[in-house]
Formats: sequence, structure tokens, C-alpha cells
Amino acid sequence: MFYPVSRTTVLLASLASLATLPASAEEQRYNQVSLRAEVSSEVAHDRMHVTLYSEAQHKDPAQLAAATTRTLNQALQRARQAKGVTVSQGSRSSYPVYDDKGQQITGWRERAELRLESGDFAALSQLTGELMQSLKMGDMHFSVSDPVRKQNEDALLKDAVTAFRARAQLATEALGGSGYRLVSLNLNSGGGYQPVMRSAAMKLSRDAMPTPEIEAGTREISISADGVIEVQMR
Repeated sequence: MFYPVSRTTVLLASLASLATLPASAEEQRYNQVSLRAEVSSEVAHDRMHVTLYSEAQHKDPAQLAAATTRTLNQALQRARQAKGVTVSQGSRSSYPVYDDKGQQITGWRERAELRLESGDFAALSQLTGELMQSLKMGDMHFSVSDPVRKQNEDALLKDAVTAFRARAQLATEALGGSGYRLVSLNLNSGGGYQPVMRSAAMKLSRDAMPTPEIEAGTREISISADGVIEVQMR
């Protein structure tokens, strides 16, 4: 007698057949070792960033805004005359000032920022000293430009691969292998700032404005090679 077989029965039978396949159906990998190699170099900062600001208080918010605008416009006009300096306006904010009880507004306070950037440290340092006659310094920091960073990372990439291969050979010899096969390799860039600066110090001269004394410092550029090798045993 013929008994019909449902699709569900066929599917379950197929799954059971797959479950009984030998483990050797999948490639077995033995003697795998994870390794990491890192190379780095010190790169001098080639960009200088300065943030200056105007901050004042007045009972009349309109007069305060007008005075802040005049101060900022004068600084912008002077900054735009400096060659090789990128000039941009930062944040600007105004808020009320209350009495001791915190109930009545006694005045208004306003702050406006001016941001400067340049690869010419001497020019930006001189400009900063001049502008600090009417503005205050909020921040000074240094960075490595993208082209310089990429150039150094490209130079380190080959060294990172060479260092990884040396470690792979050492691991192979330590395990008593005859050679190794590269399973995977990832190259990553990184680095941390190691600034050396005295942005608050001033050099005073009779013939010049007070100028910040600059020591830009360096940044460590690094490339790491993370990978897995499979050691071939004798």
C-alpha cells in the first residue's frame, strides 16, 4: 500500500541528514596564533589654533551688543590682513545677570569668539599678541595637518607589515613549526598628542606687543598590524 509523504516529513529528513555530516566537511584550522605589531614616529605639529574672545557686561543689552560687534569687527579687520591666517567667527552668546536674590535682572553679559588658524606660527603669534589688546585668549592648541599625517602613516605602513612578519616568524620558531600561513591581517592608524607648549607665557619687548611664546610640541603617529597566522608543524 502507498502512503503519501508530506513536505514536512521530507524537510525534517533533510535536516537530519545534514546534522549527521562528518565534522571534516568544514575546513579545520589548527595552531592559529593572534599577533600584534606596532610602529610609531614623532611628528611635529604644523598647525596652530587660537581662540580669542570678547566678554563684557552692561545694563542695556542693545548697547552691549553694539559694543561687542564693534570690538569683534575691528579684530576681524586686523586678522584678515595677516597673510596665511584662516579667520572665522566662533560662538556668540548673551545672557542675563541677576541680583543676589536671583529675582531681578541687573544687567546683561555677552561673549563672542574669534578663531584663528595658521601654519605660520610666528605670524599667528604676532597677530595674537596684537589682538589681545582688546580680546582675551580662550584657547591655544596645535595639530598635525591631514596631508602630513597621511604622509607619515603611509611611510609607517610598510614598517608595520615588516614588524608583523618578524613576530610571525618568531612565533613559528617558538612553536617548532616549519612555516606559517597568514589567515588575516588588519592595519590601523592611531596616535596621541604629546604637546609641549607655554601658551600663557609672554615675551615682553619695548618695540613690540606682548607675544605668546610658542613651543608647539609633537604628536605620535602610529600604525598597528593585528593579524592571525596558522603555524605549519613539521
